[in-house]
Amino acid sequence: MTAKRCFALALIASTTGAALAAEPIVGLITKTETNPFFVKMKEGAQSAAKRQGAKLLTAAGKSDGDNAGQVTAIENMISAGARAILITPNDSRAIVPAIRKAREQGIMVIALDSPADPQDATDALFATDNFKAGQLIGQYARTAMGGKPAQIATLDLFPGHPVGIARHNGFLAGYGAPGITPKTAGLARTAGVVCMADSFGDQAKGQTAMENCLQKNPGINVVYTINEPAAAGAYKALKAAGREKNVLIVSVDGGCAGVRDVKAGVIAATAQQYPLKMAGLAVDAGVAYAKTGKKAAGHVDTGVTLITDRKQDGVESRDSAFGLTACWGK
Repeated sequence: MTAKRCFALALIASTTGAALAAEPIVGLITKTETNPFFVKMKEGAQSAAKRQGAKLLTAAGKSDGDNAGQVTAIENMISAGARAILITPNDSRAIVPAIRKAREQGIMVIALDSPADPQDATDALFATDNFKAGQLIGQYARTAMGGKPAQIATLDLFPGHPVGIARHNGFLAGYGAPGITPKTAGLARTAGVVCMADSFGDQAKGQTAMENCLQKNPGINVVYTINEPAAAGAYKALKAAGREKNVLIVSVDGGCAGVRDVKAGVIAATAQQYPLKMAGLAVDAGVAYAKTGKKAAGHVDTGVTLITDRKQDGVESRDSAFGLTACWGK
C-alpha cells in the first residue's frame, strides 16, 4: 500500500469517526412494544430523531410490569453511548437504581408519561398533567348531571400507581369534592363514591369490576374509568344489565377506539393526551443536552384536551372529529 493510499484511508476513517461522534445518541425505553400509546410514542421519537440528525435506540419491556427488561435496556444503552435515555417506567420504584447508575455516568434521564418514584430520580418528567385530565372529566360529569344526585363508581388502575391516583383524585376534585389537590396521597373517597375497583386498564377486567359494582350498588349513574378500554368494559356490563342509557361514563386517554366510542355515545367524554408530542419534545431535549450540556428539568406538561360530542356550557372541549385527528391506534 502506498503512503498516499494510507493517508487517504486514515482521512476517511477520521472523517467517519468525527461524523459518528457528532451524532447524538438518544435511547427510548417504553413499557411494551405493542400498546398503541407506546407505538405512537416511538413514532414521535423516530420523527424527532430524524429531524435532529440523532441516532435513536429503542427497547421495551416484554410486558406491562417487566422491570427487569427495562433495567437490561438501560444497561445496554449506557454501553452503546447514549447521552440521554427516555423511559416510561414499568415499576416506578424498582427502576430507580438503574436510572441512578445511568445518571452517575453523565446521562440525562427523562421519564415519559409516568414518573419515577421519587419523581426527582429522573432529571425531568415529560407527561400529561394527569390530575388536570381527571379534573376535566370531573367538571364535565358534574355539569352534565345538572345537580342530580350522583352515585359514582370509579374503575381505577391498580394500587399505588401515581398516574391512577392523579386521575382519580383529579376527577373527584373536578366533580367538586373539597380539599383534594395534586398532592393528596392515595385514592380519595367522597360521600358520592359508592364503589371503587381496580380495572388494570383492561377491558375484560373493567367489565368484571363494573359487574361487581352494579351487583352491590344498582343505582350507580356516573362511572369514572382510568382509560378507554376500562370504559368499554364498563359499558358492556351496563348494557348487559340494561342500564347503559342511564349511566354517564367518562374516561382518559384519547386513543382512536376511545374517540370513536365518544362519537358512538358509549363514552360521554374523554381527556385526550398526546404521546407523539411527549416523545418528540423529549428527543429534542436529549439532543440539546448532548450538544450543549443543558439538562431538562421539572415537569413538562404535554397537554390534554376534553373530547366530547355532547358539549356542556362552561366546559371547554373539542369534538370527536378533532379527537380523531390526534388519536393513536386502530
